[in-house]
Amino acid sequence: MNKMPNAPITSGPPNSNHPLRDEIVGVDRQVPLLDGSWAPYINLDNAASTPPFRRVREKVDEAMEVYASIHRGAGFKSLLSTHLYDKARQVVADFVGADQATQCVIFVKNATEAINKLANRFPFQPGDLVLTSMMEHHSNDLPWRARCKVLYAGLLPDGSLDVDDLTTKLRQNAGKIKLVAITGASNVTGTMPPIYEIAELAHQYGARILVDCAQLLPHRPIDMGPSDSPRHLDFIAFSAHKVYAPFGSGGLIGPKDFFEEQAPDYVGGGTVEIVTLDEVQWTQAPERDEAGSPNVIGAVALAAALQQLNEAGMDALVEHEKALTREALELLQDIPGVRLFGPTDPNRLDDRLGVIPFELVGMPHAKLAAIMSYEGGIGLRNGCFCAHPYVLHLLNVSNDEYLSYRARVLDHDRSHLPGFVRASFGCYNTLEEVHQLADTLKRVSSGEVQGDYLPDRGSGSYYPRGFEMQQMDAFFTF
Repeated sequence: MNKMPNAPITSGPPNSNHPLRDEIVGVDRQVPLLDGSWAPYINLDNAASTPPFRRVREKVDEAMEVYASIHRGAGFKSLLSTHLYDKARQVVADFVGADQATQCVIFVKNATEAINKLANRFPFQPGDLVLTSMMEHHSNDLPWRARCKVLYAGLLPDGSLDVDDLTTKLRQNAGKIKLVAITGASNVTGTMPPIYEIAELAHQYGARILVDCAQLLPHRPIDMGPSDSPRHLDFIAFSAHKVYAPFGSGGLIGPKDFFEEQAPDYVGGGTVEIVTLDEVQWTQAPERDEAGSPNVIGAVALAAALQQLNEAGMDALVEHEKALTREALELLQDIPGVRLFGPTDPNRLDDRLGVIPFELVGMPHAKLAAIMSYEGGIGLRNGCFCAHPYVLHLLNVSNDEYLSYRARVLDHDRSHLPGFVRASFGCYNTLEEVHQLADTLKRVSSGEVQGDYLPDRGSGSYYPRGFEMQQMDAFFTF
């Protein structure tokens, strides 16, 4: 990779919070600001993707040295690559308390593919229902709509799940609801539904449960539990790119007998025991659901990241991220014009992650995110975060307003879409970075903005006048 011009590698913000900061690739990287200076990049967009651990990069480099085809290859590198792939599967299972004797770890590209796979494989019958919630990521909503009728549990005023409403819908539709599909943690507000309580309710009323763990896995311990426990999780889905291993892997974990009951949704190499022109005998789970050559390197990366988190101690990481969240909630609420969404009590952190959506009243969210980047070196996310119904609900967007937004989008104009700016913390972020976020927001709130920011109608993004994307070739090119 080309080095950034005039951009020395420095120590970045003070490393005073957690030792895992030293394990993050690129944590010292500086970026250019609008005034011509350079600053250490502050990544507060971890809910979208996390940077890789150094160990992940090292293990990927090691695995590249011996990479070869897996399963049935007779050469030494093939045998070793097969061993690495199978070992990675065991590491993942152990991390979430899955017993490979009865449960299988299916490697996929990401959580979206995992949930689509389960939707394709679930034996729905006419009249069956899926119960989910209004806070879901599109990936835990749209796949179910394609297969059957979907019911939505409501929300409380702070955006958290209305468990009473979920319980009522389960009771009223007992026997018809076959699956409860719920997020483990919202990627918009960080709120964490009580998944084990919901699992018990689902089983009580004859349903199974899928937990979308894409946000939860890097931040909280997960235990799927034994299958004879009423609080066990039947299925979980997750993505490696949110767990410090952005190498194109993810997982779907569920009962082995469930995946062996029917033919796989994707078929081809690796899914069969034997094929003739007249019949096909499918292989066992999980291999029958991993058609084609698998992402061995991605599996190695995921396993290395989970081992790093294990060694750091999930309980210690939880306390560190709670401290960041508490500080951020206290600071941001004191800034004039800043409005927070979702749970905002800095003393109630047990049922939320460090994901904080906010707005600066009177300023488009895309413009605020651009200013924070170009003038503060702070990476944030803005928009609806692939959870449009949830964001529209939190913003109290009326139907008439929605129809106006819809018409503009269909006319290829995204410059007026509603949304928030979102800060989201990882294990390596520091209290100093939280204060820099708040300080920069204060300056913007008081009108201290250097650039003249113009919207791009097609994307909805804002850029300072004179900015050209071709400038990016100075930082990285092929």
